Amino acid sequence: MTPPKLFLASQSSARARLLSAAAVPFEQVAAAIDEETVKDAMTGDQATPAEIAEALAELKAVKGSLRKRGALVLGCDQVLACDGKIYSKPRSLAEAHAQLLSLRGRRHELLTAAVIARDGRAIWRHLDRARLLMRDFSEHFLDDYLAAMGGAATSSVGGYEVEGLGAQLFAQIDGDHFSIQGLPLLPVLAILREHGVLTI
Repeated sequence: MTPPKLFLASQSSARARLLSAAAVPFEQVAAAIDEETVKDAMTGDQATPAEIAEALAELKAVKGSLRKRGALVLGCDQVLACDGKIYSKPRSLAEAHAQLLSLRGRRHELLTAAVIARDGRAIWRHLDRARLLMRDFSEHFLDDYLAAMGGAATSSVGGYEVEGLGAQLFAQIDGDHFSIQGLPLLPVLAILREHGVLTI
């Protein structure tokens, strides 16, 4: 019997890299949604950062699963929250600079949600929370950091990637490093074994 196929409803290179490194067979499928509109509407309805992350992950998974009937589709999303404010991916280096300055010396929470859907229905969900403390770095360091990162600083919420140079931004990290990179990998691997995508 052929094992079920897995599709990743994300164009995230970080998530694809994590799955590939763990030898998970998958393909990527586009499941574009207007994340900012959803986020703004839910924020207006007083939704929590966790609820927003889960809703966005589910929308991606369900939309992708309607295009790939019978397959498992994995949707993920991250929401960064600091003192009641929700941050989105910076749209420019200037915005990344402003975000990182506002997070400097402060502790923030990163919510990472993953949802697996099949045939238009969510069948599994998981939420991870991480708490990260940015160190009180200098503006000179920040300028050098953004110059080194270039456009990559706009590819992640918060403007950082802890698996690389972004690690230098932090004084303390409490949480799962896979989830901080965008995917709660170990719980995902467990559910994929249950569904026969992985047989080892």
